[in-house]
Amino acid sequence: MRCEEVDRTIRAYDGVRVLEAQDDLFYLYDPAGDLPPERQQPFATIVTGDHYEKVSKLDEPGAWRLNLGLTKATYTGLFGAVPTERDADWILDSGHNYTARDTLMPHPFYASQHWVAIVNPTGLDRLLPLIEEAYGFAARKFSNQQARQTN
Repeated sequence: MRCEEVDRTIRAYDGVRVLEAQDDLFYLYDPAGDLPPERQQPFATIVTGDHYEKVSKLDEPGAWRLNLGLTKATYTGLFGAVPTERDADWILDSGHNYTARDTLMPHPFYASQHWVAIVNPTGLDRLLPLIEEAYGFAARKFSNQQARQTN
């Protein structure tokens, strides 16, 4: 599977805006395309290199990682409690091998915020429910924020 397939899938959801930096993609739920920078929190990212960290060895040829922000319930259902211990490089100790390919695991830095990661997934079918959850969660947070602003 190529990251372009996942990219097309996520872009197809209503209200998604994509920011690009260093060949990486950051997916926001922003239906009007006008979120201020302080509210631009992605619900999914595709990282294509070791721009931010080297723990997943994304500078290897063809390597890329899909990251998704999930609800606490889904995250803990998959992995249990979030890891809290970090090493000297600030990487969370989740007991997972962050270089493993096609293995859903806690995100090396953002698992404590219920993010998951998968390096070089081989199929989209098992990821679709997680992508849909991340998107739906982002849409609910956006809607809740909009409701607070109007009250």
